[in-house]
Amino acid sequence: MNLPKGIVVTDKHYDYVLKIKKNLYGSKNASRTFFLYMRDKLLSLRYTQSMIDKCVFYRETTIFFAYVNDGIFLDVSLERIDLAVKEFSNVCKIEDKGDINDYLGVHFEKCQDGAIVLTQTHLIDQILQELQLSPEGTVKPTPAASTNILHRFKNEPSHDRDWHYRSIIGKLNFFEKSTRPDISYSSHQCARFSQDLKKSHSDAVMHLGKYLAGTRNQGIKIRPSRESSFEVYADADFAGQWNRLTANEDESTAKSRIGYIIFFAGCPLIWSSKLQTMVGLSTTECEYMALSEALRDTLPLMDMIEEMKSRDICTFSSVPKVYCKAFEDNSGALELARLPKMRPRTKHLNQIFHHFRAYVKSGIIKVYPIESAHQLADAMTKPQEQNIFYPIRKKIMRW
Repeated sequence: MNLPKGIVVTDKHYDYVLKIKKNLYGSKNASRTFFLYMRDKLLSLRYTQSMIDKCVFYRETTIFFAYVNDGIFLDVSLERIDLAVKEFSNVCKIEDKGDINDYLGVHFEKCQDGAIVLTQTHLIDQILQELQLSPEGTVKPTPAASTNILHRFKNEPSHDRDWHYRSIIGKLNFFEKSTRPDISYSSHQCARFSQDLKKSHSDAVMHLGKYLAGTRNQGIKIRPSRESSFEVYADADFAGQWNRLTANEDESTAKSRIGYIIFFAGCPLIWSSKLQTMVGLSTTECEYMALSEALRDTLPLMDMIEEMKSRDICTFSSVPKVYCKAFEDNSGALELARLPKMRPRTKHLNQIFHHFRAYVKSGIIKVYPIESAHQLADAMTKPQEQNIFYPIRKKIMRW
């Protein structure tokens, strides 16, 4: 770290150690220092910190959750929210933004039917401007070409466009995780090749940009249903990245891509598309690993809903017990999940991926077969043709 402005030293042959008396914004531990300060203020106001997620705080029916230096108060009563904001502003300097219309770049729009639409039109415009694309120009019906799997392409010309590849990827990653699971596969594929860029990688980003131009005003539509609890869709594309021409230079071509999406009350909460960290030896193993990864994210969410219900906080679920339905389209993975039997070819999975079997045995988690045509996570493992992609997008995004 350079010496702060205003501090002058005469001897420049020695290093100096400075003691910070006040937290500096942007330093490595700044966010944690601020969080601890905010936590102490909330505890002084009789809030209780969640045992599941340390960024969530409860006081009767009021919930406060923090994201770095932004936070949201939730309650069924506007009067209690106003009181909570007033009390918090007395002990901590905060800026009240009012009702939640925009948060972390996401615009919230309430519909007459009770649904909430989350959009990021402003971010799409930034991406299109950097790519020098016009919303009125040529658009693409899908986020990625169904016949093109990205690889290293060592023999191709380098990326020579006049836009910054990594800058676009950073915006796409934030955009995808916030409101657009439909581009999960394509954005992660492009993000894998942020070094040694080739023409095919640039073309893939341009293809995705043209898809966003055609869906500029779209987002994710959330309409909660009291009839369902958790639902998990998990899928894997076994060795879908394999390319015999590049396998010797790129060992990741042997890895499989997994995708999953987690719903609660009919609303998508978490989605992911990524390469597995280890090489799967069969379709069954890769599918089972995807199911295990998805439930690893689901179980803490189930615990949090149980925590809220124990505090008599409405969780928009009329069922008396939190449960989970997991959908899997591979018969081998179904057998592994349902029957705790050690087999010679799969016994090594016991050490890593069998963490949810106790929940299956107790009935909290139930695993069901599903046809590949109805597997929503399939769109997160491979590029799809338009007639296959649209029905899946409709079920996830509601448009």
